[in-house]
Amino acid sequence: AAGAWAAPVRADLQRFALIVGNNRGLQDDEPLRYAVSDAERVYAVLRELGGFQPVDMVILRDEPVATVRQTLSAFHDRIRAAQEPTLLFVYYSGHADAQELHLRDGGLPLSELEQYAHASAASVRVLVLDACQSGALTRVKGGRVRQPFALPEEPKLAAGEAFLTASASSEDAQESDDLRGSFFTHAFVSGLLGAADDDRDGSVALDEAYRYAYQSTLRATSRTRSGSQHPTYHYDLRGAGDVILTRPEQHATERAQLRFPAGLSFLLLRDSAQGAVVAELSARSATRSLSVAAGDYFVRGRGDDVLFEGAVNAPAARVTNVALESLSRIEYAKLVRKRSVLPGSADPCFGGFIGYGIDLAQVGARVRLDLCKTGFEGGPLRADLSVYDVDFRVYHVWDVSALFLELGLGGGASLWSQRFMTRDVAPSRASIAPYVSVGAAAGIDFASGFYATLDAAGETHFLQIQPTSLDPASLQIGFALRATLALGRRF
Repeated sequence: AAGAWAAPVRADLQRFALIVGNNRGLQDDEPLRYAVSDAERVYAVLRELGGFQPVDMVILRDEPVATVRQTLSAFHDRIRAAQEPTLLFVYYSGHADAQELHLRDGGLPLSELEQYAHASAASVRVLVLDACQSGALTRVKGGRVRQPFALPEEPKLAAGEAFLTASASSEDAQESDDLRGSFFTHAFVSGLLGAADDDRDGSVALDEAYRYAYQSTLRATSRTRSGSQHPTYHYDLRGAGDVILTRPEQHATERAQLRFPAGLSFLLLRDSAQGAVVAELSARSATRSLSVAAGDYFVRGRGDDVLFEGAVNAPAARVTNVALESLSRIEYAKLVRKRSVLPGSADPCFGGFIGYGIDLAQVGARVRLDLCKTGFEGGPLRADLSVYDVDFRVYHVWDVSALFLELGLGGGASLWSQRFMTRDVAPSRASIAPYVSVGAAAGIDFASGFYATLDAAGETHFLQIQPTSLDPASLQIGFALRATLALGRRF
């Protein structure tokens, strides 16, 4: 990054914003889920807190290349005709590769976008690119992995330019089903709502928004499958001063303000626990306030050993303190017990097995291979679930005429294989869980060495479970009941 800060940028800048969200991409791109909604969030926060007038803003949702070019050209003409200093803000969320953005019907070369920024008569040009690659999203999206998108390592900048990207040149941008958006845009918008106001002056500068988005994105993605994602920031703002993007304090009479306790991170959702994610406040944030629209919210705070959550009403033109005493306190140990169920356990898993055993006078041992199939559903994903078991048991036998009873201990390992039916949203994945079991069986002997048994076993499985993409994986215990009907023959 290069540049020097001067006096704060003038408050009377005329502000223009082009916001582009594209879920579809090119024909061979896997559809994204949240690019358009991310664009809508950026549009809303700039309009409500950033001093951008609706007449000077355009949001494009899954539009073709020609529409984007026409809109950029229209902005170019309006900015040249402006009678006062101007700010141009361009945001894109969608697919891209190393050469171009992937729009609905073709590519928009990155070099063309850079040239447009250089040629613009705007006093300040800000370009923010959150380009998500198929095959690299935290939701484990399917598709081919390509050369990831990034700006050149050292872009040629003109004075008054700032380029932000969601990831470094060797990384992919990531989305999250838990956040219902990309990690970067989620953090960027949270910062613009006030979380990034490090100097607590009531406004959020571009530099503050970037630093907050960088730290939050890096922290959240360090726990994901794709690994850490490092947003980048290249700027040359000589003579532009501190570029203020939003002024939450100036809108205090129109909106509500939520103030949070220090030392905890908070996730804010609209209306209820199932509502849209509004913002996230890091435990490390110097400011503890967010500017939000008046209404009802659901708050979730994370401590080291406890989770706080509950409903909060935020009236307009008021500061509402979120008090921990008013929230439900849930120990993480209780959460583990609540969630310690096996994947797919809501539905029975039906299948078959083959096995071989050795029977002595009163004891026996056997090994068997099991396969069963069921369904799996989690959030927006549906999948077929196949469970493969290797099971070993030793048991004691009691003979009662033609009947026999068995009681035994055993264990083994399960391979859980998930094949997602929601096409192109997640690839197949597999996980292994060891287990111990106690079982009992009753059987009857027939002629010629044939016999039939009815067996029931209680199993304790040990699984590594990551409740959400924002949480670390932890060892949890799950319980299962297995019932089998077998026909065998003794040799």
